[in-house]
Amino acid sequence: MKKAIIYIRVSTDEQADKGYSMRHQEEFLRKYCEMNSIQMLEVVKEDYSAKTFLRP
Repeated sequence: MKKAIIYIRVSTDEQADKGYSMRHQEEFLRKYCEMNSIQMLEVVKEDYSAKTFLRP
């Protein structure tokens, strides 16, 4: 069985408003993994913009 680490990222409120929210991304990727017999090992979430240096 294939294995995956899911990486979810939204950097702006506008992206989240247009349906690219972290929740939507995670739901889509979970379904994709399930349909393709891929074992999800971890979900990594990031909500910081690469445009700013004010991030961890």
